[in-house]
This record gives sequence, C-alpha cells and structure tokens, in this order.
Amino acid sequence: MYHERFRGYFRMSVVSEFKNLLQQLAPSLTKEQTHYRKPIDPEQRLAVYGDFLSTGDSYRTIDSSIVRETCDALWHCHRDEHLPVPTEEMWRSTARRFHERWDFPNCLGAMDGKHILIQAPANSDSLYFNYKGTFSVVLLALVDADYRFLVVDVGSYGSNSDGGIFANSGLGQALRDGTLNVPPPSELPGAPELGKVNHVMVADEAFPLKPILLRPYPGRRLPTDKRIFNYRLSRVRRISENVFGILSQRFRVFQRTLQVQPSVVDKVVKAACVLCNYLRPKGEDQNHATEDDHDCEQPLQGFEHCRGQRASVEAQNVRELYKEYFNSPAGEVAWQYEHVNHALGNRT
Repeated sequence: MYHERFRGYFRMSVVSEFKNLLQQLAPSLTKEQTHYRKPIDPEQRLAVYGDFLSTGDSYRTIDSSIVRETCDALWHCHRDEHLPVPTEEMWRSTARRFHERWDFPNCLGAMDGKHILIQAPANSDSLYFNYKGTFSVVLLALVDADYRFLVVDVGSYGSNSDGGIFANSGLGQALRDGTLNVPPPSELPGAPELGKVNHVMVADEAFPLKPILLRPYPGRRLPTDKRIFNYRLSRVRRISENVFGILSQRFRVFQRTLQVQPSVVDKVVKAACVLCNYLRPKGEDQNHATEDDHDCEQPLQGFEHCRGQRASVEAQNVRELYKEYFNSPAGEVAWQYEHVNHALGNRT
C-alpha cells in the first residue's frame, strides 16, 4: 500500500528502490513500543514523508516529528554515498564528464542559488525578508554534468545580498581556504600554448567573477568571441537551473511557502537534495541526452544580478583564456557560430 503511493510520487521501483530505501532507513525510523500506544512503523513513516514532499500538504496536517526525523535519517544514511565531500578524484571525474557531454573541459560544476519561501519566523525582524518581498532561506548548489547535486549549502538569510551569499557560504569559504580538494591547473585539450589553466565552476550574473568561478561577460553589444564564450558558458550553466526545476517538479512542497521554522527548512531541503540524487536512474545512458531533455519550469526565486564588485586581474585572465580556447580550433564546436549569429539576428 505505502510503497505504491511512494511509487506514484517518485516513480520508484516497488520491488527495489522503495524497499532498499526502507531497509536502509528502518533502523533510524523504528521506535520502541510503549504501554500507551503502538509506534508508527518505518514504512508508514516513509509514506508520510512522501506525502509531505510530493503533495506539499500543510506541515500542520502531517505529524511534524515524522517529517523531521525522516529528513534526519535520510541525510545521515545517504549523504556519504549520494552527496559526499568531493575528493580530488571526484572533481577530476566530474571535469571529464563536462568535457565529454558538454564540451567544457576543466569544469567542476554549474552553480546556482534559489530562495526557498518560508512563513515569516517569529521575532526574526527582517533577517529572512528578501528583495522580492517574501521570506526565505537560501539554497546554494553546485551540480554535475548529469543533473546531480555535488555540493549544497542551505540556510543563508533571505535578506543577505545575493552577491555576498556565495562569499559567506560554506562552499565559498571552503574554496577560499583551499579545503575542497580542487585539482591544480591543467592544460586544456589540444591547447598547450595556453599553459595550465584553472579548473573552474560556472555561474550566471548573480555571482562574482573569481579565479575559480566564471560568469558571462556583461553587456549586450559584445564582439563575437565574447558572445561565443557566453553561449558556451550558458549552455553548461543552465544545467543548474534545470536541476532546481527537477527538484521542485519532483517534490511539490517547494512550489509553495513552507510552513516550518528555518531550522526545519534546512533539514527538509538537504534531505530532498540527497533523495533527488538517490532517485536518479542508475545505468541510464545519459550520453544521448541533449541540453533540452531536462528543461524544467520551476517556481523557485533566483538571485539578483551581482553588480559593483570589481573582479581581480587573475579572475579576468582566467576568463580570457577560456574565451580564447572556445574560439580556437582546439576548443570550438561547429554549431556555436550558427547559434550565436542566429541569436544576434533575433535582436536586430
């Protein structure tokens, strides 16, 4: 009964995925029987959690302790397997996939951030009040070439300036401190003349340009080489946008305002990200998917564009190297010129 409901919510295989997940979580979800009442069994607890995630039912109509405890169980049982702290070899493997699938070498991930809407917390003043006039906490995520979360950072106040969210996040601090095991610079394929180039992450205009974080060139009337760079970066960056779409379409609770305290929102979001990775089809031949296959409309609020931060010379030089590469015989792809020229024609 419960496994059929879970299958309907998440398209899980009844005989494998649900039972495997239940078996793994059961020790953490099993409660002792008392003289007063029989405890709710793990299968029913998992189904209640599924109700909450998939239907967006009000938290108050569902046993809140079940949701909270199931989130904790999911996070502690699966984070090491499905959302581990990346090692240098994991980064290298991720970079290989971005090169193979998206023609972007030395890429460690696509970054994006969204505001998760919450009810106004008591006595919070304006801490969670964001630029769109709603209350929120921030989910900052780095995703891989196959639509999986690599790193998630949850809990920044919605009122924080979007440009500063990355700098103050655990991810931003770890990158700044050099504790994320990022591989050293290496040559781009077929372009030894450019020297060893930083491994990088890609993001949109909401993020600052850093030696390890690329954003598009600003402006509308750009020369062709810069427009090609922007297109190649955007093609990869949109993966992060699509992952947020997959998250909110799969778990409809994110399509409404969460009626929970910020501390519980953190648990709900982190557990959902782990579960999203767990539910990615195993053994699927993803090499034949296109950039449009996972386009998902999603209602989560994005960041404002980051302005007023002057990038370092080193960061600008890194972006210039990638621009040069994408406009060279070693790094170009045949269809980039047609795409850029077509986009320019639509604006004239």
